[in-house]
Amino acid sequence: MLQTSNYSLVLSLQFLLLSYDLFVNSFSELLRAAPVIQLVLFIIQDIAVLFNIIIIFLMFFNTFVFQAGLVNLLFHKFKGTIILTAVYFALSISLHVWVMNLRWKNSNRFVWTDGLQTLFVFQRLAAVLYCYFYKRTAVRLGDPRFYQDSLWLRKKFMQVQR
Repeated sequence: MLQTSNYSLVLSLQFLLLSYDLFVNSFSELLRAAPVIQLVLFIIQDIAVLFNIIIIFLMFFNTFVFQAGLVNLLFHKFKGTIILTAVYFALSISLHVWVMNLRWKNSNRFVWTDGLQTLFVFQRLAAVLYCYFYKRTAVRLGDPRFYQDSLWLRKKFMQVQR
């Protein structure tokens, strides 16, 4: 079971990683003149998203629901967050690779093609949705119902066995 002190520590780490992601999305364009710094920020941002994915799955594995064998119930309940996080991660890596590829040799050149602008808009839109759904999932996973045997869980277990 996830203790309150551990949960608050994990939640703080998740929010710190989300804050870094928001920071890089907000201010990375200001560093376009220094492509090496921008590359390092992008790499750390992608690693932070990957860490958030790992943390959320570790939180899933720690629940009583998962340990009782109701994996489908847990993944069905948080399917939107899982899919959105994967889409956001793919869009972020795609945007970072494309931007760095266009800017690496000449950082002062205008590189905003129609395709890049479209990818940029979709990545930023996915970032907003990712932050909202990820935070909601992280907070919902603090619900004690997920970490102890309950009537709700027994009913779900009986529905699965039928």
